[in-house]
Amino acid sequence: MNIVIEALKNSILITGLVMIMMLLIEYVNIHTHGSTFSKLKGSSVRQVLLAALLGLIPGCVGGFAVVSLYTHNIISFGALLAMMISSSGDEAFVLMAAVPKTAVILFISLLVTGVLTGLAADKLIKQSKRPFTPEEYKIHDDCDSIASPSVFGESIRENLKQFSKERLIIIIGIAIFIIAVVMGLLEHEHVEVGTSGHQHEEEHLHGAINIFSERWINLLFAGISVITLFLTLKAKEHFIKEHLWNHVVLKHFKSIFLWTFGALLVIHFGMQYLHIEDWVRDNVVMMILLAAAIGLIPESGPHMVFITLFASGLIPFSVLFVSSMVQDGHTALPLLAESKGSFFKAKAVNFVVGISLGLLLHLFGI
Repeated sequence: MNIVIEALKNSILITGLVMIMMLLIEYVNIHTHGSTFSKLKGSSVRQVLLAALLGLIPGCVGGFAVVSLYTHNIISFGALLAMMISSSGDEAFVLMAAVPKTAVILFISLLVTGVLTGLAADKLIKQSKRPFTPEEYKIHDDCDSIASPSVFGESIRENLKQFSKERLIIIIGIAIFIIAVVMGLLEHEHVEVGTSGHQHEEEHLHGAINIFSERWINLLFAGISVITLFLTLKAKEHFIKEHLWNHVVLKHFKSIFLWTFGALLVIHFGMQYLHIEDWVRDNVVMMILLAAAIGLIPESGPHMVFITLFASGLIPFSVLFVSSMVQDGHTALPLLAESKGSFFKAKAVNFVVGISLGLLLHLFGI
């Protein structure tokens, strides 16, 4: 029963942090919509660098923008490749919540790898035909959070006069999460666990994940949650319903919680009764191949297993790197719909490069 409770507490903490970050990203994106892309033409370096940076944006916004730019013949295949390598989709939020220190190192590694691979691809790989012309360019609406010209209403008082159930649920959820974090209701005892040949976050427990080992980090996220709560009180009803509720809560909350809780349960039970840590430790190469294979799936969810395994101290950084590099959440789904040849070619390059770099990292004991 303790295993279930620990898994549940960790799942709530991770999901809560992820949702807070997603809500904030949704607010920020309203002010950072791309304006002109014509300057990108003729410079492979600028295209690749911009695409890689857009790929680093957690979630789908940056990735969808790059796919649209590519299919409309505005950026190169190498730029598309750079985005797919640097992008971790929704898993980026989970990485920042579960292993924040490693997440920074991982994102920088993916950015450098994406840029170098993209530049090399532009020199070595023949450009594919695009389904559209540049004049037909239009950002995908799937993840476009800029449908409304302004996010915020005139005042909180005016918003409270038309209090929708969606806004109420989001506000209550954020408030409960803030209270739980501040009061330490989602924390557990810290137990030291040794590492085996590679560095992990300082948050390892025996059979559980200690998401944050320092109290001030919890308070920092509580403060960020308070800011998100204030923005939610001030936002317009359209933004609350169409973007925060329909795009973030309905699309992501359930899948993130269920995948995280399921992965934690399997790992916790496996560590206690099946000793899966011994099998994983002795089969790192197999885990690298498995991470690359699962990374081919253009969907968020299955890849969170590797984040959980790493945070539990069961797999080395090399496996996490391969998983994050090959997978790109569901940002490539529009590419699959509009240019299947480019999708499979990009995935094949990511697969080969990911396995190669993963094995190299493993040889160096990383």
